[in-house]
Amino acid sequence: MFEKLFILVKNNAGRAIIDNPAIPEKYHEAVINDASSSIIEVLKSQVETGRLKDVVKYFQFSGIYNNPLITSATNKFANKLNNFYGVEPKAALTTANALIPPVMQELIRQSKSEQNKELALGSLLSKLNGSNININALLNQMALA
Repeated sequence: MFEKLFILVKNNAGRAIIDNPAIPEKYHEAVINDASSSIIEVLKSQVETGRLKDVVKYFQFSGIYNNPLITSATNKFANKLNNFYGVEPKAALTTANALIPPVMQELIRQSKSEQNKELALGSLLSKLNGSNININALLNQMALA
């Protein structure tokens, strides 16, 4: 799952990272990894702090573009760009805004795809939770509530 997310970020990294003069080429792979980890950290934090319902709602209602999950992941990534790669705060936030929201929207699309079982919401939440239990039953209960 984490590798699939990395590939998703890499496929969306063109303008935001690869073509960005503020990020030297030698850091491209590391920056892509940090973008992926920022998304994972935010989603995992939501699950660990009991806000599973918020994560499920985010994935069910993908039109919510000003979602706090997107804002959190964007800010986390911008902070990493600033702290670890010396990207000026304004440029870091611009870069993060160019990459994280589209990646998270694509993650939602792929989580609903029948072809991509690894990024299905139940599988994604199980991996974030670090368990092998099937969360689909819980998700079905939440959908009925």
